Amino acid sequence: MTNEVLIENLNPQQREAVLHNDGPLLVVAGAGSGKTRVITHKFAYLVKKKKVSPASIFTVTFTNKAADEMKTRISDNFKLCLSSSWIGTFHSLCNRILRKEIGVLGYNNDFTIYDEDEKSLLIRNILREFNMHEALYKGVNVKISLLKSNLVMPEEFITNNNGYSFDEKLGRIYLRYQDELKKYNAVDFDDLILLTVQIFKNYPEILRRYQESFLYVLVDEFQDTNQSQYILLKLLTMLNRNICAVGDDDQSIYKFRGADVKNIRAFKKDFPEAKIIKLEQNYRSTQNILDVSGHLISKNKLRTEKKLWTTNCAGERVFYCRLYDDIEEAKYVARNIKELYLKANYNYSDFAILYRVNFQSKALEDALRDERIPYHIVSGLSFYQRKEIKDIISFLKLIINPDDNLSFTRVIINFYRGIGPSSLAKIDAEAKKGNLSYFKTIQNMVKANGISSSFKNKLSELILSLESIAGKSYKDAAELIQEISEKTGYINTLDEKRLQNILELISNAKKAPLREFVDRVSILTSNDETVKGNYVSLMTLHNAKGLEFPVVFIIGLEDGILPHFKAVNDLEELQEERRLLYVGMTRARDYLCLTGAKRRKLFSKVQDFEPSRFLSDIPRECCDWIEKIHQKKDQTYETITQPAPKYSNIYGIGSKVRHPVWGVGVIRDCCGEGDDTKVMINFPGIGIKRVLLKFAKLQVMVQ
Repeated sequence: MTNEVLIENLNPQQREAVLHNDGPLLVVAGAGSGKTRVITHKFAYLVKKKKVSPASIFTVTFTNKAADEMKTRISDNFKLCLSSSWIGTFHSLCNRILRKEIGVLGYNNDFTIYDEDEKSLLIRNILREFNMHEALYKGVNVKISLLKSNLVMPEEFITNNNGYSFDEKLGRIYLRYQDELKKYNAVDFDDLILLTVQIFKNYPEILRRYQESFLYVLVDEFQDTNQSQYILLKLLTMLNRNICAVGDDDQSIYKFRGADVKNIRAFKKDFPEAKIIKLEQNYRSTQNILDVSGHLISKNKLRTEKKLWTTNCAGERVFYCRLYDDIEEAKYVARNIKELYLKANYNYSDFAILYRVNFQSKALEDALRDERIPYHIVSGLSFYQRKEIKDIISFLKLIINPDDNLSFTRVIINFYRGIGPSSLAKIDAEAKKGNLSYFKTIQNMVKANGISSSFKNKLSELILSLESIAGKSYKDAAELIQEISEKTGYINTLDEKRLQNILELISNAKKAPLREFVDRVSILTSNDETVKGNYVSLMTLHNAKGLEFPVVFIIGLEDGILPHFKAVNDLEELQEERRLLYVGMTRARDYLCLTGAKRRKLFSKVQDFEPSRFLSDIPRECCDWIEKIHQKKDQTYETITQPAPKYSNIYGIGSKVRHPVWGVGVIRDCCGEGDDTKVMINFPGIGIKRVLLKFAKLQVMVQ
C-alpha cells in the first residue's frame, strides 16, 4: 500500500499527525474534526509503512463501542488482521495484563470483575457490619472510586487522612473493602488500572517487558484520562516516548469520574519535546452551530485556543425559546419534532433531546407520548443489568472463581431452594471463623460433625450440583448458559419476556470462550449501549459524548439546571458546565434548538428560574431568539403558546387509504387540523410519502 493511499482523504493537519511517528505528539482535535480518522490512519501507517506489528501498538480509547468501531475501520479500510492487536479501553487492556501478571500481588488470574451493583452490595455489607447507615454506600462508593483513580491505596489514605471522624471511618471501610475483594479473588472496575500501575511500579522487570513490547502508544479522548490512566501511559512510554495523544480540553466533562483536564497541560510538561498539532476543520456541523458553540467555549480560561471552521453551509440559525414551565417546554419540543419529521427528510432516529439531569425526562416522555412519537431513554436499564441476566452471569462468575462470595450468594438465592437466610447466616459465620470463602466453607461443613443431617444433605446436594455443572467441558459460554438454565430449573421460573432475554444472552454467547465472554460483559458501561430502531433519543449531556445527530434539542437552560446549582459558585465547576453545554451543542449537524423555562418542578416543589448565564455568551446574530413566557393579568400568568395539534379520527395511524397514483398504503402518522392536516403514508413498493390532506385525494379503505 503506497504512502499516498495511507494518507488520502486527510486534510493537511491530519496528514501531518499521521506522518509524525518519532517522539511524542499531542493532537488537539476540536469537535467533529476527524480525530478517530487520525488514529486509524496512523495505526495503518505504522503497520503498512513502518512495518510495526499490530501487537506492538497499544491503542486505547474510553468505550468498548468506540474500540470496536476503531477495529472495524482499520480492518475494513486497510485489510489488516487485528487478532493479536491491543486495541481497547483502558480497562479491557489492563484486564489482559492482569490476567497474566496479577499473581505477583497475591491474586489468582481467574479473578472476578465486580460491576457497580456488586461493588455497592459489598460496601453495604461492610457498612452493616460496622453498624453504619447503609444509605451511605453511594457516597462511600464514589469516594473509594476517586481515591483509586488518584492511585491512593487504603493504607496510604489511613496514614495521611486529616483526622476527621468520617475520614477515619472511610479509611476503615476502604481497607476492609479491599481485603474482602482480595479474599473473594475479585477486583472492581477501578482496580483494573490501579493494580496494573501498582505492578508496573513495584516490578520494574515486568514494566520493562511491556515497554519493549509496545513500541507505540495511541490514545483517543485523552482529555478524559484520570490520574491513574495518565500515570499508566507515562510508565508505558518512558522507554520509547512514542506516544500520540488525541484529545480536546474543551470536551473534558467527566471530572465527577476523576477525569482531569489538566492532563493535557501535564503532557506538555512531561513531554516538552512533543509536537503539537491542532485539528480545527469540522466535518459535522453547520457554521452557525460552530459560531454559537465557539463563542460559548471561548469564555473558559486556560484552554487551548482553537477556531473551528467548516466547508459546510451556514445552515439554519440556532434557535432559542424560553417558555413558561417545563410542561410547556416539553410540549414545544415534541411539537417541533413532529413538525420537522413530517415536513423534512428526517426519521425519528435523527433527533436527540439532551438534558442536564435525569429528572428532566419525565415531562418530555409525557409530551412525546401525547404526540405519539416513539422514544428511547439512553442509559436506562441496560440488557446486562436485567435481573435474570445478572443471575446467569453470577453463575458463570462462580464457575470461573468459586471464591467469589457475592456471586455464590446470588446463585444460592436464585437457583437453589432450601437454603434460606438462616442457612446463609450459618455459612457466613463459619466462613468468618475460618477466613474462607463460602464454597470452601460448605465443603468443610459437609465433612464436619455436629451439623444436622438434613442441613448437611442440602449442602451436599448444592456442592454436587455445582461440581456437576462446573466439571463438564463446554464448546462455548452459550452451551454452559443453556446447561445452567435447564439443569437448575431456573428457566421454568421465568415469564415469556425474561425467557426471551435469556435466549438472547445465549445467542450473544455463541462461539465465545467462557472467561472471554464474562470479561467482555463485566467491563461494559452505559456508554456502550447501542440504540437500534426509529426512536427519538433522550439522554443526559454526559451520555451524548461521542454521538451526533442531525437535529438536537438541549432543554433546561436555566441557572441552577444548566449550569447546575452545585457549580454556580465554583469557577472550575462552572467551566466544566460550560464545556458540557459545548459538547451538547456540537452533537448537532443541521439544526440546534435551545430551550428554557421560567418555572420548573425541582425537589417536589415548583420553583422560578432565571435564564442560564451561558446564554449571554452566545452571539444573537447567529440565533433566532423567542420568549413565550407570560402576560401579566391581575397577578396571574397566561402562557402564550400554540395549541397542540389535534389528530383526525378519520385518518388514524394504521388506517388504510388509497391514493390515485400510488395505490393502497398505511398511515404512519397524522397531525394538524383543518386544511393544515398532514399525513405520512407507507406505500408498499414505493416508500414513505408525506402529503397535505386537502390536496391528496385520499380514499379511506374499509377494514
